[in-house]
Amino acid sequence: MDRQDWLRRAAEAVADWEATFPAFTRHPSLEISDERFAAVFDVFTRRLRGNYPYFHPSYAGQMLKPPHPAAVAGYLAAMLINPNNHALDGGPVTSAMEKEVVAQLAAMFGLPTHLGHLTSSGTIANLEALYVARELHPGRGIASSAEAHYTHARMCAVLGLPHTAVEADDAGRIDLGALEQLLASGSIGTVVATAGTTGLGAIDPVHEVLAVARRHGVRVHVDAAYGGFFTLLAGEPGPAGLDPPPWRAIAECDSVVVDPHKHGLQPYGCGAVLFRDPTVGRFYSHDSPYTYFTSDELHLGEISLECSRAGAAAAALWLTFQLLPPRPDGLGQVLAAGRRAALDWSELLCGSHRLRLYQRPELDIVSYFPVTTPAGLAAIDQASARMLADGMNDPDRPVFLSTLTVDAGAFARRHPDVTADAGRARILRSVLMKPESEDYTAQLHARIEDLAAHRS
Repeated sequence: MDRQDWLRRAAEAVADWEATFPAFTRHPSLEISDERFAAVFDVFTRRLRGNYPYFHPSYAGQMLKPPHPAAVAGYLAAMLINPNNHALDGGPVTSAMEKEVVAQLAAMFGLPTHLGHLTSSGTIANLEALYVARELHPGRGIASSAEAHYTHARMCAVLGLPHTAVEADDAGRIDLGALEQLLASGSIGTVVATAGTTGLGAIDPVHEVLAVARRHGVRVHVDAAYGGFFTLLAGEPGPAGLDPPPWRAIAECDSVVVDPHKHGLQPYGCGAVLFRDPTVGRFYSHDSPYTYFTSDELHLGEISLECSRAGAAAAALWLTFQLLPPRPDGLGQVLAAGRRAALDWSELLCGSHRLRLYQRPELDIVSYFPVTTPAGLAAIDQASARMLADGMNDPDRPVFLSTLTVDAGAFARRHPDVTADAGRARILRSVLMKPESEDYTAQLHARIEDLAAHRS
């Protein structure tokens, strides 16, 4: 795609639509001369150059990459109209698009029925899921893995719910024995299973969590904000294929969250929450004397805690899904490239004398640490921090990584030969969510090995 051409066409398409309405005079208070704009825009674009190169495979740090050009063109076109998907009169076209893409997400997870909508983030999507959990099981708490996103504890505090962190096993997944013991107490109403932790990319055994929860009459919410789209690889042939049971079990869970602004190729912010039981919409019931008047159909604001929401987000996702549908032969191919890159890199790390693999990747997140003498947490922590800084500050061969702090107990379970001379240590972490990473893995590995060899 020629991004520049399609952005121009997007703007022209909206201008052509505007021209079908009667002409009017723009108010002078909005007028800005091209000369004045050029001067400020020059400063603006120069400031933007201070960003890290999220588009480039040498950026292997956080969960960041540019949206697909189709999403950019779709967002721009809709943004110029600026619909609000709260009520149908605020976004009649983009509300219909939102319902269509949410149905595609529900089909991707195999949900037999659903009620859902897009949100501005995974945090808000999880807040909505936990809000419904509170309404269904008042007075009972929420449990999630100690490796789950901090969103859950934070949103429980917002909702006035008790939260319990369940210990994780040696692979960073929720410990089923500890979960069974907790649920037997009767204090928990909903357990959160994470399909792709943001630290290690670990996949909780959703199918087993579901079985434990159902034995105790407990609901299951799946936080698949990061990993949700990897369900497209469940049961697929080849190295990128994933073991199906955790992913297939999502269809039997009570709610699920996924972030299209991560692996769905969308700009921020675009999250989504889906409920298996459409009747939970009753918890959102409210009236607005000036809002819901153009249609007797369900307005998206009637099933959302958020009010104003960008219709442009729905438009961008709709256009993207038309071209790269959430199927194994569509968007799945993008995710497969990132997963293959992570697996390939893990093999290189296993053969390295300067770097060690911390844990085998399950999705597209690779965790590793420098070999130090002595082999202790304090030295690993210092070396990891130095490599991070040296890599991103090298003007000639920059590489951008991130760090993950792990405690001594978790480290010892994976690498008992490393001395626990500190309570925790930073290790290196790379997210290979750009498909271009697959062809860049060897170069990236060689560069990081070089950083390990020359760290001060």
